[in-house]
Amino acid sequence: MQASALISQYTRIQTRRTCVSFVESAICYNKFMPMPDLRPSPIVGTWYEANPKTLAKQIDEWLEKAEVPNLTGQITGVIAPHAGHQYSGFVAAHAFKTLQGLESDLATIISPFHNYAPYPLMTTSHQAYSTPLGNIEVDHAILEELQKNLDIPITKISNDKEHALEIELPFLQRVLKNNFKLLPIMIRAQEPEISKKLGLALAKILKTQKTIFVASTDLSHFYDQKTANEFDNEMLKRFESFNPESIFEAEENNEGFACGRAAVATTLWTTQKLGANKIQRLHYATSGNITKDYSSVVGYGACIILKTI
Repeated sequence: MQASALISQYTRIQTRRTCVSFVESAICYNKFMPMPDLRPSPIVGTWYEANPKTLAKQIDEWLEKAEVPNLTGQITGVIAPHAGHQYSGFVAAHAFKTLQGLESDLATIISPFHNYAPYPLMTTSHQAYSTPLGNIEVDHAILEELQKNLDIPITKISNDKEHALEIELPFLQRVLKNNFKLLPIMIRAQEPEISKKLGLALAKILKTQKTIFVASTDLSHFYDQKTANEFDNEMLKRFESFNPESIFEAEENNEGFACGRAAVATTLWTTQKLGANKIQRLHYATSGNITKDYSSVVGYGACIILKTI
């Protein structure tokens, strides 16, 4: 056999040997091809389980236990909390359960950016996000299209430490039927005009896309349980009003709080422009319901965004 034929046969054998099984799905890659540029996770193993089987089992159990009402209309997106799974995972499961079995080509996640950065809007420079359940490709083509329709720069950053976007990914990986790409947006700016501009630009470029929206936010932080319940109920009412400006007003008037208020407002402006007209509360709890320490809690709410007409 000629040397070239031997090399070709060896390559085929080695390629077959690199096929691996991963959480009930086969992933096959050619070891001679470069691996994608993956965003390193700063929270896997601490904020959520690192073992893929344990993670999948935990999420599936929460989804099974979550009870959601009969819903009327087309599901456009959800609002979900972003604390560590042990604290907010069951609340988040109520939102993601409504997406179970849906097909979506794209998941658009809008989250706050909790660390300092001198940019109003950010996204990842990496090719994909990685979780124990697999890799999710970032749709950089759509990001570029978004930038063309927005006069505010969306800065691409690497090795970010933001948890609020990543924490939602394993839920999406368990509930959506098909492989999907990711459109990740992190908002540091908290001005209504920036959120509105971003929301309308997203609506413009995504009107022909099959996408699910996820707005990532927690509610009030470090009040006692009774006070938190009052603040959080008011903020959830603002979400349900489908009036993005009112979300910022609640914060300004010390009537309700949400660290992802700009993320939620942006999502409301986007989905409203795309025809959604109803937000329905699904579940609410605080960290105190888990820790049993009610003296200082964080609030978590789950909502669904619907198009009913």
